[in-house]
Amino acid sequence: MSDTTVDTNSSDLAALILRVSTGGLFLIHGLTKLFVFTPAGTAGYFQSLGLPGALGYLTMTVEILGGLALILGVATRAVSLVMALVLLGAAWFGHVANGFGFGNPGGGWEYPVFWAIVMVALAALGGGASR
Repeated sequence: MSDTTVDTNSSDLAALILRVSTGGLFLIHGLTKLFVFTPAGTAGYFQSLGLPGALGYLTMTVEILGGLALILGVATRAVSLVMALVLLGAAWFGHVANGFGFGNPGGGWEYPVFWAIVMVALAALGGGASR
């Protein structure tokens, strides 16, 4: 086996791991908004940030459907870029006032920005193995 084959296989495996794990995390976040916070509670939280409540419903839906799409390997590059935008919105509107560290009260912007960077990297890599 050549180095190129090993590198390609490693890249495919890395993309698969990123795709499925981040898809699972998005799915969990969206389902938490749906079943724990409830759609009305999620919309109310968005309104408390000065955003339209409808954006809460949209975000919840995008997290659920985007998470499923990533797990299944559907349109990975496009979905990853959309999810990066969702995360940057979360960082700016939901976390920037709390400072950098995610361990800060209310969670700082560190985690959602890092996760957005991971999604951009996944968009660059593509879906990987088992697409």
